[in-house]
Amino acid sequence: MDESTAVNQSGLSQTGLIRGIKRWDLVAVAINGIIGAGIFGLPSKVFALIGPYSLLAFAACALVVLLIVLCFAEVGSRFSETGGPYLYARAAFGPVAGFQVGWLMWLARMTAFAANCNLLIEYSTYFWPGINLGWTRIVMITLIVASLTVINVGGVRNAALFSDVSTIAKLIPIALFIGVGFFFLNPPSFVPAAQPSLSNFSQSVLLLIYAFTGFEMAMIPAGEVRDPRRSVPFAVLVSLGVVAVVYILIQVVCIGTLPELAASKRPLADAGSHFLGVVGGSVITAGAIISILGNLTVLILAGARLPFAMAGQKELPEVFSRTHPKFRTPHVSIWLTGAVMLALTLSGTFIYGVTISTIARLLAYFLTCAGLPVLRRKFAEPPLFKAPMGVAVSMLALALIVWLLAHSTAIEARDATIAVVIGLVIYVACKLKQRFSNNDRASESPAA
Repeated sequence: MDESTAVNQSGLSQTGLIRGIKRWDLVAVAINGIIGAGIFGLPSKVFALIGPYSLLAFAACALVVLLIVLCFAEVGSRFSETGGPYLYARAAFGPVAGFQVGWLMWLARMTAFAANCNLLIEYSTYFWPGINLGWTRIVMITLIVASLTVINVGGVRNAALFSDVSTIAKLIPIALFIGVGFFFLNPPSFVPAAQPSLSNFSQSVLLLIYAFTGFEMAMIPAGEVRDPRRSVPFAVLVSLGVVAVVYILIQVVCIGTLPELAASKRPLADAGSHFLGVVGGSVITAGAIISILGNLTVLILAGARLPFAMAGQKELPEVFSRTHPKFRTPHVSIWLTGAVMLALTLSGTFIYGVTISTIARLLAYFLTCAGLPVLRRKFAEPPLFKAPMGVAVSMLALALIVWLLAHSTAIEARDATIAVVIGLVIYVACKLKQRFSNNDRASESPAA
């Protein structure tokens, strides 16, 4: 667990990766992982359920996610290699549990990329009508996926810098929206007509949970992060604080400036058009496009590291653990991940996979939170970040995750089960192949 065992004198981790992601780069990765597309549509859906009480729902959701993030911060501070939740589950509960988390998290990244990339094309129709039709759509999606894949193959610093730039670029229009919008607030809009039911309030928090997920993507590429055991807790906690404040302020402006908020399909763009005119709608739409583009970059960065980490543990073919001789990136895993993302995005089947993506994240969250007390018992060395009242926080987080999973439908549970079974088949097949290979080598070796 000592950092000195993970980095040699050349600055490479044990896996041959370059630790080129700095602390504030990692904060940008986490923010990009969280702020994707959800916040550009959820304000109206939550307001339709509980009206001005939606502000309390945002605050309650932030507190719920904080419990989960505190568990991730402590567990993550024990590890310095690539893998994130996959590595945590493997260390706490063994290789089978670890493989399932890695497999489901990779699948979640693939389906999330497909969903968001298609949404990016839809937003782009604001400026380029017809971009979502026929060959134009195919060419644009291919260019987007190919460009982001090449950026990731070309070096982790390239991906980190792209994430930094897109984070700043996405926050500028959001800051403009909030800063100008506060001058146009209508105070009577914040007076609730009636107190919402507990059921509607709970449903609102459940919706918002998904807008706050994605912070774990900053933990997966730990093998390329400088001083990851300190940087990872810092990044996830800072990013959650920034996102919570931004989300609440966005909801304040939406409620105070858009009378028809409950019926709006593009609440931020519609609200921006109200107090900034056509320019406001254009700025917010551009912000949404930049936000999604930054999120896609992080999805490839994090997603490609999962097969790499699993291959390093001999749970996937060795080819996925190879690093580029010049760029020191897991290029085979990146190309595989990019190819699958392209196929899913072009197929248009991303909606089917979104539910698996959501449940997969919750399962990974469950095992990480459950792993906190397990790892405290397993390792005598204390973590570099220790969650306050860690065991109690872990138990509360687990109860909340179970509550969220209990709200999944039978179809969602079926799809998640199918994904788990496929993962088990892949795991068993790789282990059998590895065993047969070992037996063949043993039979071919000369007798002593």
